[in-house]
Amino acid sequence: MKKEFWLERWERAEIGFHQNEINPYLLRHWKELHPACVGEVFVPLCGKSLDMVWLRQQGCAVLGVELSAIAVQDFFKENGKSATHINNGKFECCEADGIRILCGDFFDLSKQDLAKVSTVYDRASLVALPPEMRERYARHLVDILLSGTQILLITFDYPQAEMDGPPFAVSVNEVEALYGKYAEVRLLAQEDALAQNPRFKQRGMSRMQENIFLLTLR
Repeated sequence: MKKEFWLERWERAEIGFHQNEINPYLLRHWKELHPACVGEVFVPLCGKSLDMVWLRQQGCAVLGVELSAIAVQDFFKENGKSATHINNGKFECCEADGIRILCGDFFDLSKQDLAKVSTVYDRASLVALPPEMRERYARHLVDILLSGTQILLITFDYPQAEMDGPPFAVSVNEVEALYGKYAEVRLLAQEDALAQNPRFKQRGMSRMQENIFLLTLR
């Protein structure tokens, strides 16, 4: 999936993936990360997620990465924050009130960029990528994070033939295949997603669940 796909989605305001409320699984399972707010919390492909505001309210320093400058601008504007802007090589760094967002390509991130990260929150990153990109994404993420980093990962699982992604279907087995060599993979919960997402039922989905994982990098 090319960068232009996501840039065009933001330009056209086709952002049905954006949630106007804090993710309920973040609220429910954040306490299972220990310690939850030591170092920065990294939110890959963050968009303008309100979850970053909630994480900051818990006392966490937040670091996001986002391809679309529109998403980054909207995040700070809609949350009443006046951000400073610094050009940092491959990224435009925007920061306000303990939240930093690097505007640029996730795959350009280095270990230095994530040197202070101890926790990752991935609600909409892995599932936004087609199969051929997910292995590259997981390997790059593992390569730039420190041992011991915890990842709260939320994925969708459904019959892929019933709907074109994104969000793409990512099964429990795939998560284990992607991360099992590098992390302890713990399945925290499985939830029926159709009840909370009628738009998917309207698209003819017969089954959809959300899987919530806690990964701990070795």
